[in-house]
Amino acid sequence: MNNPRAILSVWNKESLVPFAKSLVDLGWTIISTGGTSRELRNSGIEIIELSEYTKHPEIFDGRVKTLHPAIHGGILARKSNTSDMSKLVELGYSSIDLVCVNLYPFEETSSRNPPVEESELIEMIDIGGPTMIRSAAKNFEDVIVLTNPNQYQNIIDDLTEHNGSPSGITEEKRKKLALEAFERTSEYDLAISTELNRRFNNNQIPKKIKISTKEGTRLRYGENPHQPASFYPDSSQYLETGLAAIDQHSGKQLSFNNYLDLDGTLRILRSLMIFCKEDRHGCVIVKHSNPSGVAVDAHQVKSWKNALLSDPESAFGCVIGFTHTVTKATAEMISEHFFECILAPDFEQDALSLLSSKKNRRIISIRELKPRIDEVKFRQIEGGWLAQIQGPPSIEWDEVKSVTDNKMDEYEIELARFGIIVISEVKSNAIILVKKTDTGFTTVGIGPGQTSRIEAVKIAARRAGKKSEKSMMISDAFFPFKDAIDLANEIGISSIVQPGGSIRDQESIDAANEHGISMIFTGKRLFLH
Repeated sequence: MNNPRAILSVWNKESLVPFAKSLVDLGWTIISTGGTSRELRNSGIEIIELSEYTKHPEIFDGRVKTLHPAIHGGILARKSNTSDMSKLVELGYSSIDLVCVNLYPFEETSSRNPPVEESELIEMIDIGGPTMIRSAAKNFEDVIVLTNPNQYQNIIDDLTEHNGSPSGITEEKRKKLALEAFERTSEYDLAISTELNRRFNNNQIPKKIKISTKEGTRLRYGENPHQPASFYPDSSQYLETGLAAIDQHSGKQLSFNNYLDLDGTLRILRSLMIFCKEDRHGCVIVKHSNPSGVAVDAHQVKSWKNALLSDPESAFGCVIGFTHTVTKATAEMISEHFFECILAPDFEQDALSLLSSKKNRRIISIRELKPRIDEVKFRQIEGGWLAQIQGPPSIEWDEVKSVTDNKMDEYEIELARFGIIVISEVKSNAIILVKKTDTGFTTVGIGPGQTSRIEAVKIAARRAGKKSEKSMMISDAFFPFKDAIDLANEIGISSIVQPGGSIRDQESIDAANEHGISMIFTGKRLFLH
């Protein structure tokens, strides 16, 4: 009986040499090519060069080397099919019993910063590798297919137990490996199409949506305790990003709702980074996916105090987020507050120890907090998916229209910029009240998610109380009637920011002028559903 044959062609050389040595020790013949063959030969392992095996040289700088019938015939021939095996002998080819391939690092290359040139990226699209993997996975009954170094030792253990015979690998295990192989090629193709869509289609909404994830992590529960739930990191990115790139330092396992609140928190933090200068600290408090308080201040402790004062009642059992490393002084201020999670780029060691003192608190750091950019975002609905470009609010402030007799000064415009960032992440219909502080900006009242805009004004006013006096009112959409302007006057609002666009805009302008309120139209609606 001929020795069993293995093709080894890997980019990632991790564990390659001990794996190949074990195969040789078990009586296997190894066929290899390129960098893999050099690595093995330099380690003293005898191999057959692939071009020697196929009797055809590599061509086009290695672009064509494994695409040969001697390779794919040997992989795809069915050993139980007499015709297949006779044809293989007639052509002078041999059967292949194991294919070990991992692919060119397209995902890693596409994630580099600054981005690589298109020509370099294209060369990282593997052709022969995925083809061999798919061929081997299709013929899993006769071929063992390996796509990851973490699979090697388990296969060597089974082969050793059966004196090196491929028959020692059970059908169940072969099927598992074949499934993992198809999952890998599918993931790889998605990474390519996603990146090329970003480059060739200027990151616009794609014609088709393709979803690929890494293995899910079970969550504590879903929206309610009786609902099972999992979190699935995006596999189209080489580097984990967003909530896939967090480290939990303490506390209970995260739930579905924790992730939703953390997502809302992270979006605002990323948008605040565009607004925050290096000497400004941003703090966000989120409850049920809506911010209840947001503040920016030169002092982190003050940013927390002001965000909390916006709505201390709603902040019970909240998620807290910071744009900068949490200091011990800030942790001391937060330590007695009841919260579910706290998210920040990092924590001073003393702060981490203090905040972790209560075992149920989830203390979470995010490995990289990047300013928000426009991105294609997907949302599943019954029967399909929705997609839209979503990012930070992009108001052209030089083109904002002042529509009242009283005009806003540059400080009020800066306050408006802060408020627009916040309201863009509040569920519609939304109204927020914001104020300047001695060293920053803060919300003083938030009215989220109402079916009536006037009701949103009432809620924001009630939460602000006396703090509404001389505050700025910001609306995510136009006011259909002047009643909200009249109410704004009653609670002491000094200025209003809204997109405009109602057929009754003039009534609102007249009411604002009557009350001495300054008002600007941004021209951009900011609904969030």
